[in-house]
Amino acid sequence: MKLLVVYYSMYGHIHAMARHILAGANSVDGVQAELRRVPETLPRDVLEKMGAVETLEAQKDVQVCTVDELGEADAVIFGTPTRFGNMCGQMKQFLDGTGKLWQSGALVGKAGSVFTSSNTQHGGQESTILTFHPVLLHLGMVLVGLPYTFPGQMEIERISGCSPYGASTIAGPDGSRTPNENEIAGARFQGEHVARIARKLAA
Repeated sequence: MKLLVVYYSMYGHIHAMARHILAGANSVDGVQAELRRVPETLPRDVLEKMGAVETLEAQKDVQVCTVDELGEADAVIFGTPTRFGNMCGQMKQFLDGTGKLWQSGALVGKAGSVFTSSNTQHGGQESTILTFHPVLLHLGMVLVGLPYTFPGQMEIERISGCSPYGASTIAGPDGSRTPNENEIAGARFQGEHVARIARKLAA
């Protein structure tokens, strides 16, 4: 069974979470999970001004996802940073190209899930995932979140991402914060949880 972790990460936070999602999914017997990134839409000179070239270059080893490959997967976990409470433009443009998958029903009945990041604790993590869900529903996917069987949902001793809708991390106002142990655990839990459900659906 093939599972794809498809993401966009300008400054590396989603990329870091994606690798933990991937590890969780690959811990399930019979599941082959692979990492993919969506195409960049911004020109290099703009990315240079945004200070994003170095982190994007570090992801060059990750293959760019194609729409056809998306349709061949048994499950897909999407990762996107927040952009004013919504998915980023790069992810939206990629999804806007999945019309033939919608028309053919290629993703109907397959597990779909989302994880995200924001600069601040209340920077739109939940709304980004929730506004992502309608796309997956239109494609016929079965939504999978991050249930309360993940004990880190009850974390109150420190600032932490993760919600019932999906794993998340907080980058900090200057982007210097990296995923903490609880957020990493949430990502791994979500990857494994989606893989187990996807395996049942594929059966």
